[in-house]
Amino acid sequence: MIMKGQKINDRYQIIKSIGEGGMANVYLAYDTILDRDVAVKVLRGDLANDEKFVRRFQREALNSSSLSHPNIVEVYDVGDDNGQYFIVMEYIEGKNLKTLLKKRGKLTVSEVVDIMSQIADGLSVAHDSYIIHRDIKPQNIMILENGLVKITDFGIAMAMNSTQLTQTNSVMGSVHYLPPEQASGKGSTLKSDIYSMGILMYELLTGVLPYRGDNAVEIALKHLKEPLPSIREILPDLPQSVENVILKSAAKNPKNRYNDARAMYEDLKTCLDEARLNEPKYEYQYPELDGDNKKFTKQVEEAITVEEDSDKDTEVAVKQVTDDEIKKENKLLIFLSSIFVGLVVLVAAFVLFLPSVLKQKDIIVPEVSNKSVSEVIKELQDLGFVVADEQIEISDDEVAVGNVVKTNPASGSKRTEGTVITIYVSTGDNKHEIEDYTGRNYFEVKGELEAYGIMVYISKKEVKDPEKYKENIIMDQDIKAGEKLGAKDSITLYIPDIVTEYPDFTDGSYTVDEVQKFCDKYGVKLTIQYEYDSSYDEGSIIWQSRAEGYTVMEGTTLTIKVAAVEEEVECNPYEENCDIVE
Repeated sequence: MIMKGQKINDRYQIIKSIGEGGMANVYLAYDTILDRDVAVKVLRGDLANDEKFVRRFQREALNSSSLSHPNIVEVYDVGDDNGQYFIVMEYIEGKNLKTLLKKRGKLTVSEVVDIMSQIADGLSVAHDSYIIHRDIKPQNIMILENGLVKITDFGIAMAMNSTQLTQTNSVMGSVHYLPPEQASGKGSTLKSDIYSMGILMYELLTGVLPYRGDNAVEIALKHLKEPLPSIREILPDLPQSVENVILKSAAKNPKNRYNDARAMYEDLKTCLDEARLNEPKYEYQYPELDGDNKKFTKQVEEAITVEEDSDKDTEVAVKQVTDDEIKKENKLLIFLSSIFVGLVVLVAAFVLFLPSVLKQKDIIVPEVSNKSVSEVIKELQDLGFVVADEQIEISDDEVAVGNVVKTNPASGSKRTEGTVITIYVSTGDNKHEIEDYTGRNYFEVKGELEAYGIMVYISKKEVKDPEKYKENIIMDQDIKAGEKLGAKDSITLYIPDIVTEYPDFTDGSYTVDEVQKFCDKYGVKLTIQYEYDSSYDEGSIIWQSRAEGYTVMEGTTLTIKVAAVEEEVECNPYEENCDIVE
């Protein structure tokens, strides 16, 4: 049990618990060396002797530390403190998407596209390194107050060129977001993450999961066999371009999906462009439900097992089992039994001596700030570290040009001899002073800041006063005027997401011409139906298809019914000599 005030690795002082999971617990801690708050993830004590979970935990550290992107939680340090395996990460002051969904129910289209774009952008770095996350779900996506998204928990991520954590043909993941190929035991690819992102996007827009059931087996089989429920039945006004992103990413046949997260990111960037809103519905090129899925149904029912994660969301492990594998396992069991007794003595002899032989002494990375490059290289090499050939230049207003700013791994962290250390060299104060951008067009400001290497994020805020705000004009920013940002720093610019609502056209104050002008202004198609009704004055609007308060969306259709007074006739108007009474 980790207690408040306890120090991990004689450096990270525990402040409080901020999360408990099935595999590890997370604590807010204070880094006594670098004077900052950090999040420390500690493998649960009862799992520290389980090789499977230790390897899974260590792989999370390895995968996360190898990825650098604003949308991925940064890992600072990893280690083992007297049998306590830990990962030190940046502390995120925000909430996960699951918490946000519980509070909001569902998100707006613009919010979802922005969030999914950030997730896809972050995952593209992992996919470029052939790392599959394998557990994309709302609980593993953090969102900050400024709208910045952070992907967490690479605990079951897998490098495509490495050995899988679990047995052959065995996969792990949350059942509600489980790709069909994983449910059927075929293993993971980059496109497996794409499927999970499609299911996540569906949930963020609708507030519900597309596949639900009483148990993990039932849900997994639905991923295998049932078509994706129509999102337009829930959101009839959803732009077709947005639905197409979901249809393509959540396709059951991997051939129909995006090749990787980068391809999905490129599509998300333009899916809300006016020219794409009413594009043709995406049609699958390859069959979605083929015979292969049917033959796996029985295997899934027999082989699926369940474990619980930190948010009580069901995870599944599916293993494809064949008769040949069973026979091989029986033969292997007999063989191992025959030599087991002989090995016991040999293993016992090595148990006492092997740890001392294999254990490498930890070396503390020295403090290098403001020292010359040559001095730092010599110091690191003398300690037994390997210095990376490529040095990274960064802006720093406190360290002299040409001197070392920091290293990766960071000063104060413990590493073994032979660890490669990257040196960061100061280019001086090349930071750009931020101005007050409110009232300016965000396209202009975005281009201006990106020229300095600053990452610009755009977030829309809903406003209901179209006269007060103008489209694409900045209304707020998260970095205040006077502050300085350098290359790879980020700023979020807020622009109005102007929400126009339909008025009550039936209240007697609107004419048909006025309704037509309203529709022309907001790009809505107007359909007029005339209905004879003597209880209304001729020309009165008596019904509208979109009720008062309904959000106006460009490209949609509004139907109104207009009262017409039936003409009085003395005879059949189609007969000769029939006079119509005016």
